[in-house]
Formats: sequence, C-alpha cells, structure tokens
Amino acid sequence: MAAALVLSAGGMFGAYQAGAWRALEGRFRPDLVVGASVGALNGWAIAGGCAPEELVDRWLDPGTGRILRLGIGFPAVFRTAGLEALAQELVARYRPQVPFAAVLVEVPSLRLRIVRDSEITWRHLVAACSIALVMPPVRLHGRLYADGGLLGALPLWAAAELGATRTVAVNALPEMPSRLLRGAMRVLRRLQPPARAGAAIEVVTIAPGRPLGGLADMVRWRPAKICRWIAEGEADGRLAVSVVSTK
Repeated sequence: MAAALVLSAGGMFGAYQAGAWRALEGRFRPDLVVGASVGALNGWAIAGGCAPEELVDRWLDPGTGRILRLGIGFPAVFRTAGLEALAQELVARYRPQVPFAAVLVEVPSLRLRIVRDSEITWRHLVAACSIALVMPPVRLHGRLYADGGLLGALPLWAAAELGATRTVAVNALPEMPSRLLRGAMRVLRRLQPPARAGAAIEVVTIAPGRPLGGLADMVRWRPAKICRWIAEGEADGRLAVSVVSTK
C-alpha cells in the first residue's frame, strides 16, 4: 500500500506545512511526496531528507521573504530572483531519497503535468511556483509552465495517478483568501481540459480550522505570523498523528 505525503499551494502559508511535518516526521514515512507551488519547495526538501527542524529554520530565516518581492510591470508583478536563488540552493543541497513529484500547469492550454525526480531541475521548481498573471511563466523544453496550484491547491489527483492508495495531505490553503481569486479559479476550472481519472485513495487531511490569513499575508513574510503558522501546523499535525499511525 503506497502512502503519499501531499503538500498544497499557499505562498507564505507553506510555513504551516513545516510545522505539520515536524509533528509527522518519525510517525509517518511516505513512499511518495507530491507538491504544488510552495508545496513543491517543501516537498523537494522533505523528500531529500531535510530534518523537520531544518525546514522550520528555513521558514524562520528572513531570507525566505525574498521568495516573493514586488517588482514593476506586467506580468512580472513579483520579482523572481529570490525564488530562483532558493530553487537553485534546494536542488544543490537535496536529492530525493523517496520518489518526488511536482505539479505544473502548461500555459495557455491549462494542461496539468507531473514532473518527477531526475527530470526536475531548479527551473522546474521555479515554474511550480510561478503564480499565473503576476509572475512570468517558465519555458521548459519549448513549452511554458506556471504554478501547479493554479487549477487546484491540493494535488491529490497526482498522488492517485502515481499509484498512491492512501495519503496524508497538508492543505495550507483550503480556500482562496479573496473573492477575486475564488472567482478566477472558478473561471479557470471551466476552461481546463477534462481531468484525468485517478483511483480512489484514502486521505487524512491536515488543514487549519480557519484561514491562516488574507491575500497580503500569503505573499508577505512576517516573522510573528510565520511562527504562528508553524505552531498551528504542528498542533494540527499532532492531532492527526494518531489517525496517521493507525493507517
């Protein structure tokens, strides 16, 4: 029975995932890690053997705030230099010790793509986090790709397609933090090609009981909020441990 750890999109709410992993590590050993957007960054590190405390320290580092920095012009509302530097550092430091997959969206066709393990470069991680309309898409093998969370924050479908029969899903973004984004998501889903079928899987979901913050919180690093989200993720992860351990 293949067990997957699935990590959602969420920008700076990714700190919540670091807290949840601190509670889960040692009690849950995934056979596969799948991530979308910031979940791909966290997932790459986790699959590469990053210790929970190290992942937490990464989120507490003020340098993490450079991932999303405002720029000038369209479509590059956010500068990508900080994200590119982080992706390069992650790929240089970690290599997957368990199978890992990231979800990308091809634009403008809106086709979902899974990229795995050895085919992943730092540019794939940048593409996985390139928020559509505010960050430029990344060209890979002649095609343009953007944030894997564009069509759905939590890529459970990808885990099922890769053979997982049960998952622990850490969803830092159970709901988009603004009406505008929620409306845009509904429109994009209508334009999306038919979804690929995936087998039914058992899911244990770890998610905040209330939104972690608004749109500004999702894109701005603030130490007090990062600490709070890590603590909330760890508390929610601990509540789920007994369920996870019996699976």
